Amino acid sequence: MVAGTDLRRAAEILASSSRAVAFTGAGISAEAGIPTFRGRGGLWETFRPEELATPEAFSRDPRRVWEWYAWRIRKVLSAEPTPAHRVLAEWEAEGRLAGVITQNVDGLHQRAGSRRVVELHGRITQARCTGCYKTLEFEAPPEEVPPRCRDCGSLLRPDVVWFGESLPEVDWRKAAELSRSCDVMIVIGTSAVVYPAAQLPLIAKASGADLIEVNPERTALSKTADVSLRMRASAALTALDKLLRR
Repeated sequence: MVAGTDLRRAAEILASSSRAVAFTGAGISAEAGIPTFRGRGGLWETFRPEELATPEAFSRDPRRVWEWYAWRIRKVLSAEPTPAHRVLAEWEAEGRLAGVITQNVDGLHQRAGSRRVVELHGRITQARCTGCYKTLEFEAPPEEVPPRCRDCGSLLRPDVVWFGESLPEVDWRKAAELSRSCDVMIVIGTSAVVYPAAQLPLIAKASGADLIEVNPERTALSKTADVSLRMRASAALTALDKLLRR
């Protein structure tokens, strides 16, 4: 259970903020039925990342990689944004939140109504041509596996960041700037172990921001956070929203 004092303290920090930013991980989408990668029941308990989420795996067996991604695209498209996603979108619309930095590739923040979203790891419903580099958005899992570019005939690949690849430079710069310029970062549902993304809360803290952590489990960030709420994302953000509206 989370002490009421922790919730009240987090609400006070957010209420006094003039430029808050959210940094989200898989935990915020788990309630929508999208599997996490790490921890109990995570995807990496069942699947090997080196066989499905690396450039080498795609070169070796693009059909197998795409079959896995088609399954994940189906899961994402059938999911709905959670109350946590919707609270963040409301805060942004009201001027409480300057933006969202997410490690997730599900697009649920945008579907909830968030507009200022930095997707560090890409989006699973988007594909990129390996020949002409054009991108396209899937409204349904691809019928052809592996799919090919309609313009040049080259293989399409999921437009996500795989192991061994660098984050998109433009998105990283945007995320780092949001982290440096915020006065509060609320870190939601991330294990804080995947680098370089895990650097962002540390950048925010070093720049003078308060850190509010929302996670049912203790993480690598817990010792640095000003307040840690041991709650699931929707329960925590709904409770904070109610306190902010009193």
